[in-house]
Amino acid sequence: MTRLTLHTEASAPEGSQAFVARAVANNGFLPNLIGILANAPSALETYLTVAQINARGSLTLAEREVVQITAARLHGCDFCVAGHTAAALKQAKLGTGAVIALQNGEATGDARLDALRVFAEAVIATRGNVDDDALTAFRAAGYSEAQALDTVLGVSLATLCNFANSLARSPVNPQLQPYLPEKLQAETGRARAA
Repeated sequence: MTRLTLHTEASAPEGSQAFVARAVANNGFLPNLIGILANAPSALETYLTVAQINARGSLTLAEREVVQITAARLHGCDFCVAGHTAAALKQAKLGTGAVIALQNGEATGDARLDALRVFAEAVIATRGNVDDDALTAFRAAGYSEAQALDTVLGVSLATLCNFANSLARSPVNPQLQPYLPEKLQAETGRARAA
């Protein structure tokens, strides 16, 4: 049960209706995050606008999903872990093993993505005040200053949706539940056993 109103297309406030309709058109369903953010049209517009800006940044889609899964894991947002796991697998085409590793905060086997995960963890843990060694390691993995700042941008986007979901206690939509860590890992284990 959510602590904030979980809006539908029919119940969304007037200022949120166009954003809600767009989310349904893009996803085929209304993600509960959007239903929660619809309570505050300015918060919903901010989330969607920052998401578009983030997508234009210097990080690839796979790299952006690394940041989002990492932030959601650290912030304890199951909804966003599931949602970004789905995007990482379906859109960014990351392998299941790499995504499970990200869900667990473990090495993916891709040195560049692992450097990004570690850097994103440091950005969150230090609120951006990463030490020189963390920034040097990130740069040594081939990332630029722009990508360091775009990591911060991704963390800021994640913070908005992670904290909104935590405040509301948003349930994970049925469409996203297969991407929860315990379900994805169990399904992967069954597939390997078969």
